[in-house]
Order: sequence, then structure tokens, then C-alpha cells
Amino acid sequence: MTARTWFITGGTPGGFGMAYAEEALAAGDQVVLTARRAAAELSWSRAHEGRVLVLPLDVTSPPAVEAAVRAAEDRFGGIDVLVNNAGRGWYGSVEGSSDEAVRKQLDLNFFAVLTVLRAVLPGMRARGSGWIINMSSVAGLRGVPGFGYYSAAKHALEAITSVLRTEVAPLGIKVLAVEPGAFRTGAYAGFASEPVEEGIPDYHALLFDIRTSMIDQHGSQPGDPHRGAAAVLAAMSQDPPPHRLILGNDAYDTVVRTLEDALADVRASERLSRSADFPPAP
Repeated sequence: MTARTWFITGGTPGGFGMAYAEEALAAGDQVVLTARRAAAELSWSRAHEGRVLVLPLDVTSPPAVEAAVRAAEDRFGGIDVLVNNAGRGWYGSVEGSSDEAVRKQLDLNFFAVLTVLRAVLPGMRARGSGWIINMSSVAGLRGVPGFGYYSAAKHALEAITSVLRTEVAPLGIKVLAVEPGAFRTGAYAGFASEPVEEGIPDYHALLFDIRTSMIDQHGSQPGDPHRGAAAVLAAMSQDPPPHRLILGNDAYDTVVRTLEDALADVRASERLSRSADFPPAP
């Protein structure tokens, strides 16, 4: 089987990006691993001489993304699997979050994904094959209080992923949304050093409790990034592959409850919903 080339964003050591890279290498593939600051990744890559290309990359910079994709294609001839993993969780109330904070996190968690997609897809279309793995979140299927704009970005990513899947399927390209729950990465570590930036005192208690919970959970999250990445590789080999893959026991149970509750709510108003059409012609 021909080795595939993976292009992975957000390759921080200990996170999902690095887990994907190591699982791909174990499967015999080659990897382009990108990160905003890539010093640790460069050291790691020396153990995989010839099979790994590490690139510093700010995914919110379209010129930098274009340059990184060109470098990957020049080195390995093309990109077979794109993992849109770069992202970050911000917390704050819907009412009290500043415009600057909202736009900053939407730029990273949503618009940067589109930038990377648009840079990689032309090569996949030309070859008539490829995989897009978009790292969403349980928050993309169930909004989380205190993380309204992060949830909004992930809901938008879910919608784009669903539409993209349909648009590129005839071109030989497959698309998968991945929704992890709480995984033992460094994602929660930043909460200890980040103050709650909230302009409305009524929400301070909510956000303080969220910050405390995240700090307490750091290092004891149930999800294993390597097992999660291995599950994604297994899903890619299924025929047909799933449209989405929820990762983690708590995440799976939460999503099932959310969808069941949503369906029950929709059905409870069925009569009103159906009453909105013009009456049938006599």
C-alpha cells in the first residue's frame, strides 16, 4: 500500500496533533506537522528522518498557510490527509465577551480552518482523492454555557463539514468530523494562568466555576489522545466510513442525550410546525 502524506495543524507535543502524527507514522505514512512554535517538534522529527517535515505555521495567516502547503507538496508530492486540528478554547459569557475576543477565537477556530481547506483541496481535486479530518468538539453538537462563542465556531465547523462532504464526494474526497470530549492534552493547562475577562459581574460566578473546574480536571481527563487518533484511523478504513466520530465515553453519552432531547422537543411541536403551510388546494 502506498504511503500517504498527512498535513496536520496544531502539532503541540502531548496533544491530538502529535498523536495523529505518531499514529500515521506507525501506519507507514509520512507526516507534515505544523505548529505556531515548532522547536519541540523539530527535535522530535529527527527520529523519523525522511518521513517527517516540521513547519512553523500560524494558521490565521493565509500567506503562511499557502507557503506551508506548497512546501509540503514540494517535499512529498501531495497531501493525502488533512487534519484541521489547530484551535483553542476561550471562555466568557455571550453578553460580556468583547468583540476583540470573539473575533480572535472565530478567526482561529473557524476561519483558519477554511483557509487551510482552500489551500489543500486543489491538490486533492487534481488527484481525485483525499481525506479531510476536521477536529470539532462535543461543543459543536451541544452548546456549553460559558463557551458560547467556542461552541458557535464548532457548530459552524460542523455545518461546513457536512456540506463539504457532499460537495467533494463525487471528486473522490472523503470528509470526517471528529468530536472529542475531555482528553488529556494541554488544552486545560492555560486556564490556570488566564484570568477571567468578563465585563459583567452577573456572570463572574459562572466563569469562576468554569475556570476552577478546568484547572481541577487538568491531568485527569479520561480521554487518551493516542487512542482517539487510532480510532480515527480505524474509522477511515471502514466501508463506508462514518460521517462523524465522537471520541470518549462521556462525549458519546452526552451527544446521544442531546440528540434524543432535540428530537423529542421537535416532535412535541409537530402540530404547530405543520400548521405553518398554506392549506392544501381544494
